[in-house]
Amino acid sequence: MLPGFKLTLGGTLFFLALVVLVPLSAVIWKTTTLTWPEFWHTVTTPKALAAYRLTFGASLLAALANVCFGLLVAWVLVRYEFPGRQWVDALVDLPFALPTSVAGITLAALYSPNGWIGQFLAPLGLAVTNTRIGIWVALTFIGLPFLVRTVQPVLEELEPELEEAAASLGANRWQIFWMVILPSLVPALITGFALAFARALGEYGSVIFIAGNIPLKTQIVPVVIMEHLDTFEYARGTALAVVMLTISFTLLLAINFLQNWSQRSNATHRA
Repeated sequence: MLPGFKLTLGGTLFFLALVVLVPLSAVIWKTTTLTWPEFWHTVTTPKALAAYRLTFGASLLAALANVCFGLLVAWVLVRYEFPGRQWVDALVDLPFALPTSVAGITLAALYSPNGWIGQFLAPLGLAVTNTRIGIWVALTFIGLPFLVRTVQPVLEELEPELEEAAASLGANRWQIFWMVILPSLVPALITGFALAFARALGEYGSVIFIAGNIPLKTQIVPVVIMEHLDTFEYARGTALAVVMLTISFTLLLAINFLQNWSQRSNATHRA
């Protein structure tokens, strides 16, 4: 049995302070060594602004794509039995186990003009490597498991009696999905979206090999931060990190409020 509340709470707060608060405090403290004009100049350069737009835009599009594809994959794994189902289920977790740099090299090789997939896209004039599309592909790849593993248990726990009752009242399959199943999945979808979005915002390893890192075009914020760190401009690097931290925290807080509202709405509807 676990120890008492005070001891467990103290251990929890100590662990969170050690792995979360102390590093974040160090980032903020290092940023304060810059004057306000220096800070503002650093975080508003054309390169930084382009990196913000690309990072948040690509992360948002990747998370939205994962909502659709993650729901589809979870639905197939839960609702159907087919040969090789266990292999497909195991492949979903591959982005978790695969080092991000290996994932980036693999994706770059697959989508290069002479790669297994890229050779079919090149005649169509579609380039993936060294483009923003490549960044989206990488972020979608690393975010898919969050949606699948969040939605899958909810699908497994849905009561079949609700669908049977809707069918007995004359509802077709699409009506059952949109009016019975989907409302129950919305909180899980929002949670999975938030996890995939947050994961994509901080991604570095899988992107640098497929993006080409062209300034003002395919350079994400983590790459710009690493450039400052490589040139020993630590305060400028942490300044960009503080901006990312502030915007990311605000967006995730808004998503959490939306998730709580959705859960309360579902509870009220069921009652």
